[in-house]
Amino acid sequence: MSISKKLYSGFGLMIFLIIMLTVIGINRVSFIDNTLYNIAEVNSVKQRHAIDFRGSVHDRAISIRDVVLSLDKNTLLFKKSIVDIKKLEDSYANSAKLMDSIFLKKEGIEEKEIVILNKIKEVEKKTMPLVKEIINSKLSGNHEKALNLLTNQASPLFSKWLSVINEFIDYQEAKNQIATPQARDVASSFSILMITILIISLILGSLVAYFISKQLSSSACTIQNGLQEFFSFLNKEKESTALITLDTKDEFGQMAKVINENIQNTKNLIVQDNELIEDVKRVVNEVKKGKLNEKILKSTQNQNLEELKNSFNEMLENTAKNVCEDINKITKILDNFANLDFRDRVENDKGIVSIGLNNLAQIINEMLVENKSNGLTLDNSSNILLKNVIELNKSSSEAATSLEQTTAVLNEITTNIRNNTQNIGKMSSYSNSVTKSANDGEKLANQTTIAMDDINTQVNTINEAISVIDQIAFQTNILSLNAAVEAATAGEAGKGFAVVAQEVRNLANRSAEAAHEIKTIVKNATDKANHGKEIASHMIEGYKELNENISLTINLISDIETSSKEQLSGIEQINQAVNQLDQQTQQNAKIASQTHEVAETTDKIAKLVVSSANEKEFIGKNEVTAKIDF
Repeated sequence: MSISKKLYSGFGLMIFLIIMLTVIGINRVSFIDNTLYNIAEVNSVKQRHAIDFRGSVHDRAISIRDVVLSLDKNTLLFKKSIVDIKKLEDSYANSAKLMDSIFLKKEGIEEKEIVILNKIKEVEKKTMPLVKEIINSKLSGNHEKALNLLTNQASPLFSKWLSVINEFIDYQEAKNQIATPQARDVASSFSILMITILIISLILGSLVAYFISKQLSSSACTIQNGLQEFFSFLNKEKESTALITLDTKDEFGQMAKVINENIQNTKNLIVQDNELIEDVKRVVNEVKKGKLNEKILKSTQNQNLEELKNSFNEMLENTAKNVCEDINKITKILDNFANLDFRDRVENDKGIVSIGLNNLAQIINEMLVENKSNGLTLDNSSNILLKNVIELNKSSSEAATSLEQTTAVLNEITTNIRNNTQNIGKMSSYSNSVTKSANDGEKLANQTTIAMDDINTQVNTINEAISVIDQIAFQTNILSLNAAVEAATAGEAGKGFAVVAQEVRNLANRSAEAAHEIKTIVKNATDKANHGKEIASHMIEGYKELNENISLTINLISDIETSSKEQLSGIEQINQAVNQLDQQTQQNAKIASQTHEVAETTDKIAKLVVSSANEKEFIGKNEVTAKIDF
């Protein structure tokens, strides 16, 4: 074979290897490009729409809670919540439309994703009619129905809705976690293959040079020495290489010229590749430290490495955009969360995960502020309840004492009238004594009227105390509802607080029932007292008429006897009524004591809520005050 044919054969084989390397490189780069496309343009887009779902569902849960907690449909809170729900529904519908368009293309879609998306739609179909029914119930004034629908049906559905959406988001994240190592493995194997083929090319070139060297003299040695020096440079044995100093006009001269050109190009390419690889190592070390906002700055004429560099930079940019620029910040904040400190935020970072973590911290912080505020409000309410119950006990004791005095006076009056009736036959001879006794009876009747007025005053005081208890029970019920809604929104983390909220609500219901029973008893006592007052008034008029009759004539003694018997009957009825009122007042005192025990239990629960909130660190912790001022 001629030298030209040998050279053609040798370099033809090397060209074949280079072409094979190029084809394999294109295949590997295409795989990496497709993988990165699926991560950035398919999975991340679906994940972003699902995150929009989650935000819309969460905010709607809060708005529908505010609708239920609003006093009526004309309040600013009710109107604003209705507008927010409409906006959130539109936002959700827009994201759902974009999500459906992605699934219609069936590009990178898996069967499990379709199943999860269908579960999301099923929960949505069950939840939306309940939301409308709750709003219609509030509009129609049926607050109790709206509250029951929210607590027993809507709240669990919202929690399930958020859980399924989170499942979809986690699934997309898992797909990305699987695809990324695959792309890295392909890139790593491609580098090894490139080096292997390069080594094979060097070996074949050495063999070609060996066979040609038999027919060549100094030119061949010169070329061989030049190639050996160049290979040493390729094998990193030397830091630089020199060109072949051969200036002949034959094939060797042309070959030396071509080799020199390739040496120079390869030298420049290797230097660029080495600089690029060092820069890649630098970026990889920074990424290991948690910094994702780094980029590979060096460039090379090697198109494959340049494309790989661009793909790697694009991957880092998308990762920093979707996650964060510095993972160390997120790790620090999560450690603080584990230590119950929710005050830190990821500063100056536009990553989606960073923004989501900040939003989560803000939601937790607002929930803790709300919990402490509710606890302080409940604590204030329980203190006022204790104070009013003490006043109620005091008023009940005073009323019982007054009734005992009234009973003694009525017994005395009853005895006097009974004696007067027995001695009515002697009234003709003792008219003056009868007149004096009548005057005494009139005075006692006046005292009875005054005692009845005192009883009415005490009963009114009891009514006012009961009204305060009733208001406190209503406010406590509202607070427990608010806490139950917050606990339901918080999911698993709010179960413990939901139990406390339910106990507070039970205590509020028991207080309201006790207040209602006391109110009924006091009303009956008021009616009896008024009836006694009316009878006492009739007694005064009777005594006056008796004095007039005695002054006019002794002949009407028989009529007076009859009147005295009627008065005896009336005073006995008054005595019986006062005895009943005394029993009812004692019962009121007993109920007031039970209410005092309920108030003490409520106060303990309030202090437990405040203590639980104080164990955590959050923004505005020391600025939280009670919602309701009395």
